[in-house]
Amino acid sequence: MSQIVAIVGRPNVGKSTLFNRLIGERKAIIDDVSGVTRDRIYGFSNWNGKDFTVVDTGGFVKGSSDIFEAEIRRQVEIAIEEASIIVFLTDVTTGITDLDEEIARMLRKTPKKVLLAVNKVDNATRQLTANEFWSLGFDNTFFLSSISGSGTGELLDLISEMLPEDADEASNKLVPDIPKIAIVGQPNVGKSSMINALVGEERNIVTDIAGTTRDSIYTLYNKFDKKFYLIDTAGIRKKGKVHEDLEFYSVMRAIKAIEEADICILMIDAQAGLESQDLNIIGLVQKRKKGLVVVVNKWDLIEKETNTARDFETKLKDKIAPFNDVPILFTSVLEKQRIFKTIEVALEVHENRIQKIKTSVLNNLMLDIIEKNPPPTFRGKSIKIKYVTQLPLYYPAFVFYCNYPDQIKQSYRNFIENQLRKHFKFTGVSISVYFRDK
Repeated sequence: MSQIVAIVGRPNVGKSTLFNRLIGERKAIIDDVSGVTRDRIYGFSNWNGKDFTVVDTGGFVKGSSDIFEAEIRRQVEIAIEEASIIVFLTDVTTGITDLDEEIARMLRKTPKKVLLAVNKVDNATRQLTANEFWSLGFDNTFFLSSISGSGTGELLDLISEMLPEDADEASNKLVPDIPKIAIVGQPNVGKSSMINALVGEERNIVTDIAGTTRDSIYTLYNKFDKKFYLIDTAGIRKKGKVHEDLEFYSVMRAIKAIEEADICILMIDAQAGLESQDLNIIGLVQKRKKGLVVVVNKWDLIEKETNTARDFETKLKDKIAPFNDVPILFTSVLEKQRIFKTIEVALEVHENRIQKIKTSVLNNLMLDIIEKNPPPTFRGKSIKIKYVTQLPLYYPAFVFYCNYPDQIKQSYRNFIENQLRKHFKFTGVSISVYFRDK
């Protein structure tokens, strides 16, 4: 399971630039999903063989020049609670400010790993000035320049060193073949009620396994011939510690749940509809190649006509395009409507995600389709696709071997993906299609 590294600090110290630098190696690989808001507030990094999620708290600050100090303090509190490693970013050009001092005091009290990074250290004079930051009292202090990248390699080296080999001790106690389902979404859409309705008062059907963090709980559901782990990231959280409705908090929670899950059930409020934060979550689920089911909750509160559900579904699929081969269910957790159906569909999506298609079946079908609809020619030469196989990954990925792999256009890649979806069951699952030199 990927760990969370959060960048905290006051406004205008260069958090977003450092964020881009830390995920920079991966940026070319992970395209932005159309429809996802332009605020890049989380990204994925791999350094020295370790995967981790980077969260830029600056992405949550609206109009950062007049941001209240209280908001920054709340973000630091959440980062302390949720992240595995905290990078505290300061700015050599302003020196140590009162707000830096206050953030440092909060961070010194935490048992979490904290790395102090002094930004904009890009000449000898600033190198000397930067020495005053040792007075903040952090053993791991780095002088760097986010813009040029100097010093960021050393920071990444230590981050990867500090991340444990097995990032999730709890997963050792889990039965590997049992699917893990997380219910994600914005606050107050009914996630806790859904978990309570499933687990209910019948505690005899469940076994809780506490995760490495004190607030991720895996509940084993074993009833009605259904067996799965339900990930409850709200867990045994102390109420009132931070404001439940804070956007940053809900995103940190969603990232954590998505990383731990095989299948994500995204709950949205029927009255509010699909919001930009939901699109962010869908983008995240897609990038991490997890299964997805969308549940429209509180459907009992909507006035209905003949095609209300159908029209709602069409609108919703338009918003989440191009990844819209996704099951959509309409529920009322309060009335206990279609709760069990939701789980059945989530388990079907899990089967879709882990299915392996025989190479002979793939070739017979796909090569025939390709012959009838060949890719556009490249400089007058035909592109010949000779062979196709499925990669041995935890999600569906296919390689097509051909003579000019770099010349296959995106529209043809989409055509291939649509054909795979048409002939095999991949509803709720992201597919990766690669073209390689034969």
